[in-house]
Amino acid sequence: MSDLRLSQPGSTRCGKRVFHWGERTYVMGVLNVSPDSFSGDGLADAGEAAERAKLLLAEGADIIDIGGESTRPGSDPVTIDEELRRVIPVVERLVGDIPVPLSVDTYKHEVALQALDAGAHMINDIWGLQKGPELAMLAAERGVPIVLMSNQRGWTGTDIMSAVMSDLRRAIEQALSAGVPCENIIVDPGIGFGKTQQQNLEVLRRLEELKALKRPVLLGSSRKSFIGWVLDLTPEQRAGKVAFVPPGDLRWEGTAATVAIGIAKGVDVVRVHDVGAMVRVCRMSDAIVRGV
Repeated sequence: MSDLRLSQPGSTRCGKRVFHWGERTYVMGVLNVSPDSFSGDGLADAGEAAERAKLLLAEGADIIDIGGESTRPGSDPVTIDEELRRVIPVVERLVGDIPVPLSVDTYKHEVALQALDAGAHMINDIWGLQKGPELAMLAAERGVPIVLMSNQRGWTGTDIMSAVMSDLRRAIEQALSAGVPCENIIVDPGIGFGKTQQQNLEVLRRLEELKALKRPVLLGSSRKSFIGWVLDLTPEQRAGKVAFVPPGDLRWEGTAATVAIGIAKGVDVVRVHDVGAMVRVCRMSDAIVRGV
């Protein structure tokens, strides 16, 4: 793994933007266009999605991540045609209006291909090339960054951090072998994906170990169920289904804690739903941790 030992996070070009890793924490705003989103923020209309994206931009998002399939445990798989129907009109509508990079949250080659054709600038693969290894070749051909996430769904081991590190090393090598430049690879430990609540907390405690991979780290802990578990919220509160309380509001404080601790442990990007609040958390955390 000489490429990993010799490389440093450095900078990554994404669309017209260049992300200089280590200077500050970047914020990826979540734009769900799946009606069964786990956090209750899914949108079914391209016009509503465009308005939400503009709000995320106004609140300070550096990247907009568009997803057309729910990733919650037990959710039904979405066909390629349905995912395309949800995602592509949104990308097409946003590409001329949103000045920050657009990311497509998918593990399906055809969806990623058409999203890039429509103007997206990044691939966010929640399976880290396990389901769609050809995504690496697509990222290489198009010269776009790819987020490789460690997904433990179906895994039966006990040493969670070793599993995450091994999985990410495998994914990085796979991407490099397909021709993806090292600077275009971002890693994500995959909070909530096949991990127990205690394992999620352990990964958060040990995030600094990911720096051994010498790649920028993305953290996606926003509104995840382990926050509701830790805070002892009721099932309705955990799901954000309480009258007069917007979805996710009862978990944003817990999200803020994970973001601040993640930054202290070296995270470079946070993927969040509540962009405005988390931008402020990032600025405060960066002032303390990075001195900026």
